[in-house]
Amino acid sequence: MDPRLVTPYLIAALVVWAVYRRMRRSFGRQRVRDGRMWLRIGVLTLVTALITVGIARNVDVLAALLVGIACGAVLGYLGLRHTRFEITADGRFYTPHAYIGLVVTALFLGRLVYRFLGAYNGVIPAAAAGQNLAAAYQHNPLTLAIFGVLVGYYVLYYVGVLQRTKPPASMGAAGA
Repeated sequence: MDPRLVTPYLIAALVVWAVYRRMRRSFGRQRVRDGRMWLRIGVLTLVTALITVGIARNVDVLAALLVGIACGAVLGYLGLRHTRFEITADGRFYTPHAYIGLVVTALFLGRLVYRFLGAYNGVIPAAAAGQNLAAAYQHNPLTLAIFGVLVGYYVLYYVGVLQRTKPPASMGAAGA
């Protein structure tokens, strides 16, 4: 079997699985999992910081990333306003607004698929001017703006969920 034929299908299957998991979390009541949310916040922040260091000299691309983050933060705020929060004897829960998170994820995945298919079909040269594929993604303002929307939305949304479902101080003192 030719690996050049198998690799795109394996990547596509991985992306479909990841999208399914992400979309499943966009609907219905969800348990607040502090560790997972803080891990996602940390990973998104770290990746964004690394990208920012890589593009710091390119003002246009950096501006696109920052505008995307600001737009994502606004969407995160709207998402929080339309989220239901519950603290019960069974635990802490939230029910997200289905469509805001869905649109943010679909926007990012749509751009990623577009860029992947363009690079795979040779429309977008992956190694133009000695760049690797990651560098080609990092120097595209639209791609980074959409990535910024994703980061701004999820970081603000997860921090907001954690803040609004924080256990009351009396519960923490009672167990001590």
